Amino acid sequence: MFEKPLGMRDTLPQLYETKSQIRNSIGDVMKSWGFQFIETPTLEYYETIGAASAILNQQLFKLLDPQGHTLVLRPDMTAPIARVAASKIFNENYPLRLAYSENVYRAQQREGGRPAEFEQIGVELIGDETVSADGEIIALMITALKEVGLEDFQISIGHIGFLKELFLQILGTEERAKTLIKFLYEKNYVGYREHVNSLSLSTIDKQRLLDFLNLRGSTEVINQAIDLVEYDQGKDSVLQLKKLWDTMDDYGNQEKLKFDLTLVSHMNYYTGILFEVYAKQVGFPIGNGGRYDGLFQKFGKNTSATGFALRLDRLVEALGPLPEITPSECILFSEERRSEAFQIAKMKRAEGLKVVLQDINGVNHIDACTDQYEEITFLIGKAGGRVST
Repeated sequence: MFEKPLGMRDTLPQLYETKSQIRNSIGDVMKSWGFQFIETPTLEYYETIGAASAILNQQLFKLLDPQGHTLVLRPDMTAPIARVAASKIFNENYPLRLAYSENVYRAQQREGGRPAEFEQIGVELIGDETVSADGEIIALMITALKEVGLEDFQISIGHIGFLKELFLQILGTEERAKTLIKFLYEKNYVGYREHVNSLSLSTIDKQRLLDFLNLRGSTEVINQAIDLVEYDQGKDSVLQLKKLWDTMDDYGNQEKLKFDLTLVSHMNYYTGILFEVYAKQVGFPIGNGGRYDGLFQKFGKNTSATGFALRLDRLVEALGPLPEITPSECILFSEERRSEAFQIAKMKRAEGLKVVLQDINGVNHIDACTDQYEEITFLIGKAGGRVST
């Protein structure tokens, strides 16, 4: 009778208060950068959001409405926001900056302990194809993380366009490229090397694929990557990373960045620069993002977009032990002094204090009650003085 569905969690007061403070702090930063918050329905049509989302079909929560339409609990926020923007608010004459803080739902099949419901807070910058837009959202994410007190984190940056172009140049087909990409997604570098060595390729091309695994680090990665690709399209992708590095230098945030051109995301709609943010205390990315210039075509628009999402549960974990909830003041009153107690509580709350009103007859053990609060005011007996402790 106390069990919950697989992957669902309760949020108790201390965690709720911590998440609320983090959410508000990050939201204030996003607003100060000109992003406007938006809400979308928890339920969406499977034919639209379910099909447009990059989440695997077996991870979708599906149900039927009374008319027999298949619905899904939203598995991410990017696709719903793209739907809203394409249908209602996007104006091609200027970029659109939207923010959100919502729960998303992804069914867990065999991964015990992972949440099936979790909160994401993030932004989408729609209609700007420049590298400046990519730099803006990364700088915003860094600012937001620092605002909530997280200092020990690192952002890995890759470019899915460069990766795919390099693999196609060497392997010739998307199908063969997907096999190698799967190894990278699973971070199975041993399997990657073994597969490369088994391919019918020239020694030079095999070495190019093996050297690709070393494209991690600082600006030295740029020249190494340019040397690996043969055509301008691949080189242009690398030059975007160089522009991004220069942009982040102007923001003063380069110390948080490193290149990892082997980076592959589970979100398959990314088309260009992509990134993940890691904190030492957490074994999974606490956030991710990137450019997804093809998603809007599924909603009848042809525009570019980029954004990021932070996992609030993982961010809380990265910040360490939960802070204590600010103790409330308690007024213990007897029946004959109830009106006086109510007036005192009203005045204190008007001053911004947190005040609990408690009828003395509803308390079994006063000591257990008083242990919870920083200050206790006793209004017991006949009207007159009051005792605070």
